[in-house]
Amino acid sequence: MGMNRIDLEGRVAVVTGGAQGIGLATSERFLASGARVVLWDVDRERMDETVAALAKAAPGRVSGVAVELTDDASVAAAATQTAAAHGRIDILVNNAGITGGNGTTWELDPQVWRRTVEVNLVGPYLTCRHVVPLMLQTGYGRIVNIASVAGKEGNPNASHYSASKAGLIALTKSLGKELAQKGILVNAIAPAAARTAMFAQMKQEHIDYMLSKIPMGRFVEVREVAAMAAWLASEDCSFSTAAVFDITGGRSTY
Repeated sequence: MGMNRIDLEGRVAVVTGGAQGIGLATSERFLASGARVVLWDVDRERMDETVAALAKAAPGRVSGVAVELTDDASVAAAATQTAAAHGRIDILVNNAGITGGNGTTWELDPQVWRRTVEVNLVGPYLTCRHVVPLMLQTGYGRIVNIASVAGKEGNPNASHYSASKAGLIALTKSLGKELAQKGILVNAIAPAAARTAMFAQMKQEHIDYMLSKIPMGRFVEVREVAAMAAWLASEDCSFSTAAVFDITGGRSTY
């Protein structure tokens, strides 16, 4: 399958959770489109390995910052460090997320429930809190939040994950409206499941359930999500904001 080249030449992009999965695929696509990419990831070792691998194809255009995305001070430090190194941040992809495993709402552990919301919702709020002021300084920005069809429909046995992603969708709508006249566009992507490392946290019956809901009869490829993120991160995306973009193989029709 060929790849259209989206123009992100010279842009500085932050991708959270960029060391694997959808974040890694998005980082690869952004680099192929000419951007400079900074991975923000909690797993320093994996991040360093990923940066080294990506740098072979894009020397000098990829780096990483170790950050705990649920900690305000850690996110503030990452934003300061990234802005100091690159002068600005043009693109933010809030991709980092966890599933928190599966279970009925009344059986899920409160600590697991809270941690899932912290990573998937509070994390993106904190990154926006520190990155948006930098974008306001330059009068330009693109924010892409990786949500989920679970946030639209509510998957059974995943209330914590579904609620966190519904919250991320609502955050997208609120922030997008706040920034609508500031040159900063904020959109969300709501994919069906992709076969990533997160599958290891899920029960097989939950994986089977998700597949059964997709009319195309397959899981989304991470590069397909990355392609949508690349367009939403580009100047071609100019009149879409506070919106949710579907990529579910026909599962969601709204």
